[in-house]
Amino acid sequence: MGLILNDLKNVCELEHVCDYVNNRTTSSMNYISTENMLPNKGGISESTIIPHGTTIEYKIGDILISNIRPYFQKIWCADRCGGCSADVLCIRAKENTDSKYLYYLLSQQAFFDYVMSGAKGCKMPRGDKKQIMQWPVNIPAIDVQKKVVAILSSLDNKIRLNRRINDNLEEQAKALFKSWFVDFEPFKNGPFADSELGKIPQGWTIGTLSDVGDVIGGGTPSKAVSEYYTNEGIAWITPKDLSTNNCKFISRGETDISELGYKNSNAKLMPRGSILFSSRAPIGYISIAKNEICTNQGFKSIVPQKAGTCFIYYFLRNNTSKIESMASGSTFKEASGGLMKLLKVIIPTKEILTNFEKAVQPLFDMQENNEDESIRLSVLRDTLLPKLMSGELSVEEVSFD
Repeated sequence: MGLILNDLKNVCELEHVCDYVNNRTTSSMNYISTENMLPNKGGISESTIIPHGTTIEYKIGDILISNIRPYFQKIWCADRCGGCSADVLCIRAKENTDSKYLYYLLSQQAFFDYVMSGAKGCKMPRGDKKQIMQWPVNIPAIDVQKKVVAILSSLDNKIRLNRRINDNLEEQAKALFKSWFVDFEPFKNGPFADSELGKIPQGWTIGTLSDVGDVIGGGTPSKAVSEYYTNEGIAWITPKDLSTNNCKFISRGETDISELGYKNSNAKLMPRGSILFSSRAPIGYISIAKNEICTNQGFKSIVPQKAGTCFIYYFLRNNTSKIESMASGSTFKEASGGLMKLLKVIIPTKEILTNFEKAVQPLFDMQENNEDESIRLSVLRDTLLPKLMSGELSVEEVSFD
């Protein structure tokens, strides 16, 4: 029998192994706010916000956790120095606690459930900082902590590698779309014609989004009828599902609807390759269906017809700001079906559209495969995490050979 964490654990409250960081800095370098922290332990994205005044100074190894809506599970172990907003908890490990071990300790579902149990506020719940520090934790010897970190980090490193590969593939695909359909670089030596959207290659036309795909709305079965919802039924997506989805592709949401629920709603099934576009609250979440899927009324999705998935996906990406500016509504803005159908599109020849899909679809396929592998690795990591932390599983019992 290998060394079991449970044999060496020291049960204590969280405050005995870490502290909140409250040091302030005037630097705007590497600014972190709740907005650029990614859900479901996805790390961070680059911030477009320049903070005013001072921020909380974080250092390499500090653990940053969004304290607004903790159920989004936004957590990051800093690999650089910078400043964060007051809505982000900055936590620093004490002596004899490995910072990466602390990160994994706080990445557990049990921790976020605990934070939510003491959170205050309905629409925008916030964790109670005092209660958070009272969370009971098991801290083994430092050598065991490092062994646990080595196991879990090996999975996270592969997930991060897949993400970097996919980011590179995304840049390639975006660049190709821009080159062909924004700058017209491959066609500059050919004849051009005037159009309402400016000069375009001869033979191309100006049409609408509905000329290249079917614009599909959605619906929600009555919440009062429990039989309309199930865990294993028809895949049904809401904007909230996309808000926590760090992937380009999506197969299911938080809950499915039943056949009965589908028949008693305005939801419409769409095939694999359909582009889901959230049309309100907020406008502009975009994902690609991995399988047959339907949505609630917060979407105006596109089922490709004369143009392919890749072309329509980047058309929507490039025009999200324009769609948002054209949307209307008093309580919240919404892009109507009529607005989406009438969006002006520069439509290339059939041959050019086919060639673009042939060039870009292999990149999409590689991205989808990498996402699938990362999901499997995440499930494995999240299965091992509580077992390693509780001592149910020994570090010597874990092998990926």
